[in-house]
Formats: sequence, structure tokens, C-alpha cells
Amino acid sequence: MVVLDPVTLTAIALVLALGYYYVRRKHAYFDDKPYPHLKPTFLLGSSGPMIFRTADMMQQIQTMYNCFPGSKVVGSFDLLTPNITVRDPECLKQMLVKDFDHFSDHTPFLKDDKDYTNSENLFLNSLFMLRGQKWRDMRATLSPAFTGSKMRQMFELVSECGQGMVEHFLRETRVEGAKGEYEMKDVFSRFANDVIATVAFGIRVNSLTDRENPFYVSGKKLLDFGSLAGSLKFLFFMIAPKLATKLGVEMLDVKLSRYFHEMILDNMRTRTEKGIVRNDMINILMQVKKGSLKHQTGEEEDTVQTKDAGFATVQESSVGKSVITREWSDRELVAQCFLFFLAGFDTVSTALGFMMYELTVNPEVQERLYQEVVEVDEQLAGKPLTYDAVQGMRYMDMVVSESLRKWPPAPIVERYCTRDYAFDDGKGLRFTVEQGRTVFVPVAGLHHDPQYYPNPGTFDPERFSEENKDKINPTTYLPFGIGPRNCIGSRFALMEVKSIIYYMLKSFTFERCERTQVPLKLKSNPAAIITEKGVWIRFNPRVK
Repeated sequence: MVVLDPVTLTAIALVLALGYYYVRRKHAYFDDKPYPHLKPTFLLGSSGPMIFRTADMMQQIQTMYNCFPGSKVVGSFDLLTPNITVRDPECLKQMLVKDFDHFSDHTPFLKDDKDYTNSENLFLNSLFMLRGQKWRDMRATLSPAFTGSKMRQMFELVSECGQGMVEHFLRETRVEGAKGEYEMKDVFSRFANDVIATVAFGIRVNSLTDRENPFYVSGKKLLDFGSLAGSLKFLFFMIAPKLATKLGVEMLDVKLSRYFHEMILDNMRTRTEKGIVRNDMINILMQVKKGSLKHQTGEEEDTVQTKDAGFATVQESSVGKSVITREWSDRELVAQCFLFFLAGFDTVSTALGFMMYELTVNPEVQERLYQEVVEVDEQLAGKPLTYDAVQGMRYMDMVVSESLRKWPPAPIVERYCTRDYAFDDGKGLRFTVEQGRTVFVPVAGLHHDPQYYPNPGTFDPERFSEENKDKINPTTYLPFGIGPRNCIGSRFALMEVKSIIYYMLKSFTFERCERTQVPLKLKSNPAAIITEKGVWIRFNPRVK
């Protein structure tokens, strides 16, 4: 038995006392603020449920949102780091729209811009992670790629993937003895993968028939946040990015990033050499490289009248309509194509999985949507489905909008304060957000607040009918974020979701099976919205 001398014991006690004092001092940050905060757990702050996986992401966000229902702002801690959650729509509008210049960035993983420039990780060079003027320039550069006219050009590629998927399941479900039972996250991850492959990378794959194709396998591995190891790595990188970087921990695998990087550059070289033109993201990047990608006549108005593309579609701000002459490196351009992959692979498949669940457990909604599909099909009179036909489906938009309300793929959004900001709501609430502080937008909390959405747990597309949608405060509905830094790809995502639902509903009814979990339960995962037992649904071919 080791006996410590009094000096050593005193030193240990002093270190422990200083450590305790340091933590308590950190956790006293909100004590003099004019708004309440969640009582922190020693060392863990407010992060305990996420770290120990005792609550899923939606529960954690709604708990934070509901703790102080009368407060416009709530404080919390990521371990020792204080963060601010703004839960009042008017405050959100004032801070993140009107005073956007103070909150124009996402929270940086690395503080030094050189770390981003020198990194091989494409994610760190993507539009999502760019900051300041560089982000503004890239947003303006890419904005013309996501107008309605560009969506019309890309629609054929998306449509081909949808039709191929239907044909695959028709073959499988018509085999004698086939159950026709499928897990939706797997199904739509493969569909989203094929769409991204053809639209963003210029290659054709069929991940339903060739289930282990390199493109799908690499993408799945790259975005493995659902496993314990993947989620812990994600948490580590989010909480201590400097330490993670020093230890060589990467949030996204560098080798796989390099794989996609080379794939895109090879495709660009081949097209340049052979004069190939294709309506996809590769072609858009080549136009950017030449400086020829600009808003066409009328497209500036097109980016403003976004609601014609669906209630959830976000509006492009003046940032996206600036004229940019900046030259971009190959790495910077490829990173944007890579971001398209990251955003589309998981969020679209997540949104589709939950929407399919709601259509299955609400057969009356499914039947009404099917009738609209039949009407559109009759109007087309044998002609191919078009982008405008899909956009004209009003009930489809209602169903998609309600699904994104109840199950937002991004249940929380954050913004980084770039310089000290003095907030004053004009009603007595005044406080300062210091430079370097992160502000959270509790999307899931707003979407499930009965003050804005009565009976929020009920799936009710009528909330978004022509008679009711004008009653919705736009700042309480944020499936694609808020302010000028909202999701640039909302048009594309909605086009993708609506088109595949059209094709699938035209050929199948969606039915419960033994493995359908009702109600759905989510895994306690800090990095993603993942269902506990998957979303299992039976595809029953329609008799024609």
C-alpha cells in the first residue's frame, strides 16, 4: 500500500480544489444574465443526456425548449462552453435575419482559416464551413445553380432514378411468395445515393440491384454517425476540435474524401477533352471555372418567388445575387460537389423515411395523395412527368410540408457570433452576445410548440392548405434553416422527395407489416435522427 506524504496530499487537494473552482466559475456564466439557463451538471454541463445516450436528439432539443416556456432566450452548456438558445420567433428574426452580419457563420471547428485551406478534408472547404467574405462569394457563385430553371434541367436525371427504383421493386414484389417488406432508411439512402451519383458526380449507379457498388459503400462509410464509434468521434470533434486535430482524428475519413475528389476531377477532365455536356453539378462546376455561371434573365425574380416551388422552399437573399468575379481552386470547387453529396445522402433519405411512415399509418392521407397522383398522370396523357407538374401538386406539397414540420431532418440549427452583438427586443430584454458565442435555433421545439401548431404530435397536412398556410408564422417553420445562410439546396431536395413519392405511390400502396414500429421511437444518438428499429413498410403493387 502506497502512503502519500502530507506535501503530496496537499498538492493533490489543491489541484482538485482549483479544478473544482475553475469548473464552477465556468458554469456561473449565466448567473448574471437576464434570462434563465439549464442547471449544469458538474463537468458535463447540459450534455449528459447526449454523452450517455439517455435521450434522443429530438427529446433533448424539446426538453431545452420547454424548460422555460415564458422565456425568449435560454442558456445551456456544452460541457464547459456556454451556448444560447433563442426560442422566440421575433428574436430569431431580429438576430439571424435583420442583424445577420453578426451571425453569418457556422461555428468553426478550427479557428485558423489556414487550417481549412491546408486540410484535405473536403467538408472543411465546403460552403457549409466557409466563413466571412469567402462564404458570401461562394454562395453568390453557386446560387444560379439552384434556380427553378436549373431544377428543370436536372429533373430528368432525378426522374430516371425514381423510375428505375419503381421498376426494381415491381420486379421483386411480383415474385411469388415475396413479402415486399423493406426498411425505408436503407431504401431511400440507396435512392438518394443514385440521384447524387448522377446529378453531382456524373456517373450512373444502381444501388438497389448492385448493393455493394463502391460509390454507395464509400458514402455509407463516410457518413457512419449512427454507430457508437461514429457518434463518439463526431462528439469528440464537435466538443474538442483542436485536440481531435492534434491527435489525428478526422470527422470525415481523409482517404474517402480523396476518393471523391479524384472522381470529380477525372470526370471534369474527361468532359473537357471530349466536349461532353450534361445537365448536372459537374457541368455547373465547369461553368464556374470558366466564369460563365450567372443568373439568367428572370432568374433573379425566380429566386425570390420561391414559394411557387413549395411552402418549405427558402428564399435566396441579396447575398446570393451578388456579382462575383473571384477565381476558385479545384479543391474549393470539388468541395461544393462533395457537400451536395453529404447533404443529400442523409437528410433526403431521412425525410423520405419519415414521410413514408406517416403515409402508411395515415391511410386516408395516402389515398388522397394517390388521387392527386392519378389526376396529374391523366393530365400528362402518357407524357413524361415534368418538374412543373410536380410543383403543381398542392396536396403533395401539404404532405411534404407537414412531414418536415413533424420530423425536421435538421432539428437544431446553429450560428456563430462573429463580433459582439447588443440585443434589445424593445420590450425590456437586453443582453450582449459576445464574439465567439454560439446561438442555437431549436427547430424541433418550434415545430412542436402547440402555440404555433395545435396538437403538434398529430400528422395533419391541412395545416398547409391554401386556407391555413398564411396563418403560419414563417419564423416558426424552419426545415431548411433561417436567414441568408439557409439551405441553398431546398428546391432540389423538395423536387427529389416529391418526384420519388409520385412514382412510388403511382405503383404501390404502402402498408404496415409485422416489423412496423408504431409509434416510431428514435435512438439516443447525438449526431443523427435514427429510428430505434427502422421504418419497415410493405410495398403492395397496385392492380392495373
